[in-house]
Amino acid sequence: MPENESWEYSLHIPNDLRAVTVSRRTLRLILTMHGLIGLVDVAELLAAELVANAVRHTGGPAAMRVRWSPPGTLRIGAWDASPEPPEPPVTSERVEELEEGRGLALVRACSSLWGWQPLSRYGNRGKYVWCELEAV
Repeated sequence: MPENESWEYSLHIPNDLRAVTVSRRTLRLILTMHGLIGLVDVAELLAAELVANAVRHTGGPAAMRVRWSPPGTLRIGAWDASPEPPEPPVTSERVEELEEGRGLALVRACSSLWGWQPLSRYGNRGKYVWCELEAV
């Protein structure tokens, strides 16, 4: 059973694609330890997309943040050093014809809510892209 108290974790990520795997495994451990095993598979998928975008499309550092808010909202987000807004998700009609660029369409389809906002971190301008999952 999920906890009734809020919690939050942050993981600082170097600009290295191996960080995607580290982020996924870290998220799996966090959710398992908090009794949220039912969210792990979808949460890992969403975190991988957000972190991969942060690492792949920027030249600087990144961070993943995971936050639980009772009674049942999990927010996963990735900060990156680019202040440019993310590319809008592709429409479902175009998804099948693309080899890349489906990440935010996947985030939109698998989360209950998603968005982005400009955000500075340690003096670096950037953005924070996030999504939410509701525990059922």
